[in-house]
Amino acid sequence: MESPQNIKKRLKSVNNINKITKAMEMVAATKMRKSQEIAIASRPYAFAALDFLASLCSLDPTKLPELFKKRDVKKVLFVVVSSDKGLAGAFNSSVFRKFEKHQKEYPSSAKGSSVAREEHLYVAVGEKAFNYLSKKGFNVVKKFVAVGDYTTVEQVHPITDFITKGYMEERWDRVIVVSTHFRSALKQEPHVRRILPIDYDHIADTVQEIIPERGKFADLIKEQNITFAPLKCDAKEYLIEPSAEEVLQKLAEHLFFIQFYHLILEANASEHSARRMAMKTASDNASDLGQALNLQYNKSRQSKITTEISEISAGAEALS
Repeated sequence: MESPQNIKKRLKSVNNINKITKAMEMVAATKMRKSQEIAIASRPYAFAALDFLASLCSLDPTKLPELFKKRDVKKVLFVVVSSDKGLAGAFNSSVFRKFEKHQKEYPSSAKGSSVAREEHLYVAVGEKAFNYLSKKGFNVVKKFVAVGDYTTVEQVHPITDFITKGYMEERWDRVIVVSTHFRSALKQEPHVRRILPIDYDHIADTVQEIIPERGKFADLIKEQNITFAPLKCDAKEYLIEPSAEEVLQKLAEHLFFIQFYHLILEANASEHSARRMAMKTASDNASDLGQALNLQYNKSRQSKITTEISEISAGAEALS
């Protein structure tokens, strides 16, 4: 049996770890609640933006902004959204697994077509994504870090400006984002979404993916029969003056920003939820291990006391 001194050292280490993980759990829980509130509060605005984008898709293609125009795909930009820090459970690994799965399936669906000759470029949002892509040898053209625990508009603008500017300059012809969507504090789902060029079918798919299945918002949608991607035949007509091209260009850039901003907010809420659960699990495991070590320490100490008493008794009997 291990000596009581060694068990006591291990017990002290476990208790220290338990204190650290407990403190990190409380911090993560606070950040989770705030980021969750921000993400959920932004959903109606994000759905309205997607609804408006879907309506714009029904306009005359010759009058649509550059972000809506399709062209031959020669270069594809992949944007991988992760966290800057670790200790977030399976948050980052689930994103990377989804990305790898898409990478395997994407070329296979393009056999015999021009897609097989595409050049792939990559943008890393988060230090973990940059480390992962660099380790795998992917061509990372840009990295964005320190997005913040509570992402602000100012922190997201450089990312969307870089993506839209590159698309309009034809540095890439398609943009695909791999990120995490927040379902609940216990469930976060990695998603792959094509965000450029903007078209009706992909917007409709995105809306179906991110609409909550349960909760007040989901009940309201069912009660009032709300649709966020109207059918093309039901699309509204707009009269835009004085310059439709200029207004649509600015509007498209703004709506695209709202879509990407909401995507980052969902990823942040997912990150803090995953970290909170990871720290809670670590804290619970440390508590269980501490109790087991404490029991082992008591048994070892009792065994040592019993041995010493037996030796004293045997010595006393020998003298008598």
